[in-house]
Amino acid sequence: MKQVLHITSSPRGESSVSKKLGKAVVEKITDKYPDSIIKKRDLTDPVFPHLEEIQINAFFTPAENRTPEQLETVALSDTVIRELQEADIIIIEAPLYNFSITSTLKSWLDHIARVGVTFRYGENGPEGLIKDKKVYLAFSSGGIYSEGEKQAYDFVVPYLKKTLGFMGMTDIAVVRAEGLSVPVIQETALQKGIESIVVE
Repeated sequence: MKQVLHITSSPRGESSVSKKLGKAVVEKITDKYPDSIIKKRDLTDPVFPHLEEIQINAFFTPAENRTPEQLETVALSDTVIRELQEADIIIIEAPLYNFSITSTLKSWLDHIARVGVTFRYGENGPEGLIKDKKVYLAFSSGGIYSEGEKQAYDFVVPYLKKTLGFMGMTDIAVVRAEGLSVPVIQETALQKGIESIVVE
């Protein structure tokens, strides 16, 4: 049995290609592992909050010393970290918005990247603490960013790989639906992305 965490970050509705691609990843996972348990975290409904000073201060306060207000304000962060810890497979829908990730996905990352919880510093440098996970990035974009000069403008995949890897999630597969605004290519972009999905 696989515990699957499915992260949605596009503010668009059912027309969102990253959502369609992410859904296809889920379907292929459940085809291979029929008894999978799917946990969905939609970062747009309700909108995932940005960090504020009270949360940052609470993160750096030992749990036993936190005020009731601080305990309340770190509850969401604790919850989404626990979701990561419990998952065997993580699917992150990541559309390219202005060459980068959505603000809601960035907020989620800010809530899960916590020293002493999801990573730590030791004698040999930083060590990720969220290990033994398989991550699928469902990437969508209007242009083609996997090759040529436009690769330099893709700050989605490199950023997510580095950030997730810093926390110990290094087994990352990327599936792409790209060229969605390119004539002719756009007609088959999603299907090509779906066909590229390989579930291990």
